[in-house]
Amino acid sequence: MLKVKQFVFNPFGVSTFIIYDSESKAAIAIDPGMLNSAEQKEFDSYIAENNLKLTQIVNTHLHLDHCFGNNYVRDKYGIKVAAHPDDAFLGNSLVEQASRFGIRLTGNDTKAGIDIELKDGDNIKVGAHTLKVLHVPGHSPGSIALYSAEGGFVIGGDVLFKGSIGRTDLQGGNLDTLLDSIHSRLMTLPDSTNVLPGHDRFTTIGAERATNPYI
Repeated sequence: MLKVKQFVFNPFGVSTFIIYDSESKAAIAIDPGMLNSAEQKEFDSYIAENNLKLTQIVNTHLHLDHCFGNNYVRDKYGIKVAAHPDDAFLGNSLVEQASRFGIRLTGNDTKAGIDIELKDGDNIKVGAHTLKVLHVPGHSPGSIALYSAEGGFVIGGDVLFKGSIGRTDLQGGNLDTLLDSIHSRLMTLPDSTNVLPGHDRFTTIGAERATNPYI
């Protein structure tokens, strides 16, 4: 069975997810957002207590709040980072991103590199299970969503929220592109699909189709 664990990290309230196969214990980390040692310990304790074997980091996009913990997890667990290459420029500009929010980054946290380039339609293995990569640009050029038909959920990053949509005023954002991504890639999923966004409450595709004023 595919299991999902959500953490809420850093001052931006980012949802960091661990997705794992309950039988093999293979796991991936999505959007590691840990900014301090307490958050790192919370993440590590869950991995250890559940005997999980992290195989990969996947970023839905590379705005700083979604990758604060990338290098920590990559180095500690000896795994690689997968993301869409259109967001590489964001991973290389974490210092500039942070300065806009009055945050100072130093040392190993000043860049978030991509080891594995993901594209639309790719499959990410989690033990015996698969997540499908959906390219959903607009919030950022390289934004992706991860869809599990088996699990009935999509991890959408900052593309679609309960009653709202992602920001488009950050570097690389575009409202028309974002709306097209939502309509063509997310609204085509079954209404029962649970949406696990990068911030705030979970929702469903059906609920957003019926009530979201932006779409």
